[in-house]
Amino acid sequence: MELKQEMARNLLMTPSLNVRTKLLHQTGLSLYSTSHGFHEEEVKKILEQFPGGSVDLQKEDSGIGILTLNNPSKMNAFSGVMMLQLLEKVIELENWTEGKGLIVRGAKNTFSSGSDLNAVKALASPEDGMALCMFMQNTLTRFMRLPLISIALIQGRALGGGAEFTTACDFRLMTPVSEIRFVHKEMGIIPSWGGSTRLVEIIGSRQALKVLSGALKLDPKKALNIGMVDEVLQSSDETECLEEAQEWLKQFIKGPPEVIRALKKSVSSGKELCFEEALQNERDLLGTVWGGTANKEAIARRGKFNK
Repeated sequence: MELKQEMARNLLMTPSLNVRTKLLHQTGLSLYSTSHGFHEEEVKKILEQFPGGSVDLQKEDSGIGILTLNNPSKMNAFSGVMMLQLLEKVIELENWTEGKGLIVRGAKNTFSSGSDLNAVKALASPEDGMALCMFMQNTLTRFMRLPLISIALIQGRALGGGAEFTTACDFRLMTPVSEIRFVHKEMGIIPSWGGSTRLVEIIGSRQALKVLSGALKLDPKKALNIGMVDEVLQSSDETECLEEAQEWLKQFIKGPPEVIRALKKSVSSGKELCFEEALQNERDLLGTVWGGTANKEAIARRGKFNK
């Protein structure tokens, strides 16, 4: 059986897989590289010049990670250093094989107000804007492809880039006193961290156009009605709403990590690949769990019930 599982894993790396499929299988690969005119190390040197705040990661024994955007004096806006730290945390999560779920939240009961304006003002040229766009699209695409079921816990405000970050999560939960707002139009720009593309997938093109062009304030009721969020929590208290979010997530991550992670990868391929490629990817992922420990134990349990 181990030989068969090894053969199935080897299938993942066969030449028949196209580039998009390989991106979903392999960690550490990004959308943009030097072939697109993107030079990551140069962008990192620029972002290092804008300190402030931090991105913190706590990994629980339950298999749930808690990623906290921590820059409360600026409503958890992303400084340049925080953008770098987000990439570091994504890489750490890519290698967390025991992980099953992830909650993203902001410190001091608000989510994030987007980019720190000090960095935005300094990166004023179109070339700088494009470089930052590619960096954050790389990071959030890798985040979206993590084999973890993710939740954006939206307390207070999720504005601009903060609103975009919520769309990279699998689910969104809001506290009673919170809002999501894509304010990009009022800043004379459009979303650049992949937010428009992901928003269309979540709520459809017509609703997305309304939300973006109107810079609409999505309170919990409105966000729930258009399918932007999955549930409105009972509490707005920082500790209590985190506990609620953890309980909500637990219903989807029961079971062994290898099964939950394979399920997430399978759904990711269904979103990103064409139908036939997604089917082939599903087949290959099955080969990593069929006949495995969890599969054998489940069959043994069912056998007892059928006696």
